[in-house]
Amino acid sequence: MISWIQRTFQQHFKWLFLLLLATVIISFVFITNASSGFGHTAKQVPARPFFGVNLASEEEQKALVRDASLSVQLHNLPIRSNAQFEQYVYQRHAALHLAGELNLPAPSQADLIAHIQTLPIFSSNGKFDAQAYAKFVDDLKTNPQVKEADVFRVIADDVTYQQVLKHLSGPGYVLPAEVQTQLNRADSLWTLEAVTIDSKSFKPAIPVTDEALSKYFEYNGPRYVIAPKTGVSVIHFPASAYAGQIVADDITLRAYYDANAGRFTKPAATSAKPSTPDSDFAAVRLQVLAAYTAERTQALAAAAASDFAVALSDARVSAAGLDSFLASNKLTRKQLAPFNADSVPVELGGNPAAAVEAGKTGPDRLYSDPVATGQGSAILVWNETVPSRQPALAEVKAAVTADFIESEKRRLFAEAGRTLRTALETRLKAGDTFAKAVEASANVIPAKLGTKSWPAFTLSKPPQDIDNDYSLYTALVSLQQKGDLTPMVSSADQGVIVYAADKKLPPADTTSASFIDTRNRLAAYTASHNASTLLAAIVKTELDKSAPAEEIR
Repeated sequence: MISWIQRTFQQHFKWLFLLLLATVIISFVFITNASSGFGHTAKQVPARPFFGVNLASEEEQKALVRDASLSVQLHNLPIRSNAQFEQYVYQRHAALHLAGELNLPAPSQADLIAHIQTLPIFSSNGKFDAQAYAKFVDDLKTNPQVKEADVFRVIADDVTYQQVLKHLSGPGYVLPAEVQTQLNRADSLWTLEAVTIDSKSFKPAIPVTDEALSKYFEYNGPRYVIAPKTGVSVIHFPASAYAGQIVADDITLRAYYDANAGRFTKPAATSAKPSTPDSDFAAVRLQVLAAYTAERTQALAAAAASDFAVALSDARVSAAGLDSFLASNKLTRKQLAPFNADSVPVELGGNPAAAVEAGKTGPDRLYSDPVATGQGSAILVWNETVPSRQPALAEVKAAVTADFIESEKRRLFAEAGRTLRTALETRLKAGDTFAKAVEASANVIPAKLGTKSWPAFTLSKPPQDIDNDYSLYTALVSLQQKGDLTPMVSSADQGVIVYAADKKLPPADTTSASFIDTRNRLAAYTASHNASTLLAAIVKTELDKSAPAEEIR
């Protein structure tokens, strides 16, 4: 039976397979979330009535979540968080309750058919797929997990839910000026040119004085706080100590090679004989032996470190008794200078996990778990914890100087952009073309300039490479009309100033197809937003009736 369910769901309705898991997970999230309407049981708290159900009842919670989960899957709704889903659960149930209060008629057979034909799971290339629907119905009849009656009840409830939203939404009226604004934004025909400023070629003289560094350091002091460090001793278990324990015959090595063939590089062919698996293995046998030995010795070192960590714990070895315990096990330790994640010592292979483990040690936890060092494994023994501190400028002068120079370069680059824009604006007002204005302004700032342009386009049909050109999107926010210049927009390697060589507004025709279509879409969005806002207010009012006083906002 299990294999049948897996095969049927995975091959035909993966959404339904995931639904079963999603329902359990989401139910668990809400049932254990004591901060919302979900999450209480009747034995723990008073009843929380919500439009005919008790949110304090685990069973009734699960029923709400199960139906809403199935609705989400059927409609492929863009719900991305638990909060969104919880709100959908509330609003859907509230809408169904309102339908009863308003005596709305149950969906007709025609209503259900029309709705089913819009569901994404029955769609193929944007059209209803009758075969997919028929297969879905057949599978439901033999599905022990999801009952056919429940699925179609949820579909009928979703039709009712949509009817309620329609009643709550109102006409979604929008002003003609709002429609035209949207059309102007989407369908204005832009002809743009731009000047680019190469930031790498921008090398202004930046004087570095002690006074400037002192002011910069004082203002940015928190950036240079030295994080806490931990001083430890290291008990090392070198992998090389276990090399003598590795015995590898050709059968073992060949199995290892077959499992990791991509890791080994064959030497250049020295004969015309065709390559075979046996010859390939023979050509890299020494590489395989080295890799196998290294892997096995690392594993033995890790095992030894793990066993010793257990022995330390079982023997309850104190700091005072550690050295004698080490001597009895023929081990030693080496003290390391205090370090943190920014300064892991070479003895620990620079492994960031070593800093994490060191940070976990302290007076109440003397020994770390084993950590890999690249040359084996190690156990860290706490010696001291050095708290964070604000260093003197002299200690971090090199870093402060580099940051100061970079900060000044960015400031001066932005200032250069403003200077160039002013120069371009002056030349354009004097009658120059944009190309001539750029040429005449080439020496205004110490950087290499370039030009670029885009074919005339609208935002509804943008250039193909617009996603790779952030400056174009940013420019259109500040460009209003023909002749406008944007402020410089900076990216990682350049600055860009965009010029509106031309802008042609779309016709202002309230009878055009585009105007009517845009008006209808804006009206539908406004109506949907109105319905959602009203339904959310209804939900909140109902929840507040039974919420503890401290939960009411």
